[in-house]
Amino acid sequence: MEIVHPNSIDEALAGLGDGAIPLAGGTDLMVEVNFGHIRPERVIGLRRLAELKEWDGQRIGAGVTWRRIETHGPKALAEAARTVGSPQIRNAGTIGGNLGTASPAGDGHPFLAAVGASIELASTASQRTLTWQEFFTGVKETARRPDELIMAVHLPAGLPERQCFGKIGIRNAMVIATVCAVVTRADDGKTTVALGSVAPTPIRATGAENMISSIGHPSAGDLVEFQRLVSEEVRPITDHRSTEEYRRHGAGVLARRLLERCLS
Repeated sequence: MEIVHPNSIDEALAGLGDGAIPLAGGTDLMVEVNFGHIRPERVIGLRRLAELKEWDGQRIGAGVTWRRIETHGPKALAEAARTVGSPQIRNAGTIGGNLGTASPAGDGHPFLAAVGASIELASTASQRTLTWQEFFTGVKETARRPDELIMAVHLPAGLPERQCFGKIGIRNAMVIATVCAVVTRADDGKTTVALGSVAPTPIRATGAENMISSIGHPSAGDLVEFQRLVSEEVRPITDHRSTEEYRRHGAGVLARRLLERCLS
């Protein structure tokens, strides 16, 4: 395996054009290599590219680590960052790598969906920005072309101050999510609900959003109905971490509890 360490974005993009695999923190890729699932012939190391580590307002460079995000990120994204692996993983892993892996259980994905973030991509020939819906296309699949590099995440201005992240797993730390979710609530009542690990890609529970957004002061009964709608909208599977039934129930309960935190 040949490893190349470019000194500029242009060099990195040129290398990708030859079919190489980009490597940021390596917390996902190296697991696949160590288990023999993949054997890349050429890897482009991205750690030396200062441009990818830039964080300017709503633009978060793809090379920004979870450690920085847990300290300086928006509330719900910082909460999500604190649940990503161990401190060592958070020091190495990046938001761009999390996007590139596109695991349905990616802890950072529900926040991006909840706030309507977009993803900036670049190649030697062009640059484009995709909405989160356009970017995620399936289980560990994205719209990124082989010759493109994830450059940054763009967050909209004026994020709701009330926003919460939560996660269900088999233990309290260093766990892959059985269900993860973000709920935001604006001053005008507009509510967003995004979930991960309950569908091939992150999803928004739009029916539940529309219902609860129309109620200024939700009652206990409204919260129960909100929970029911979220449970109906998710599309979970049964696998080695959980059953479909548990994920469906857990998604509703978790979303309701996050909304209660936003309302309190």
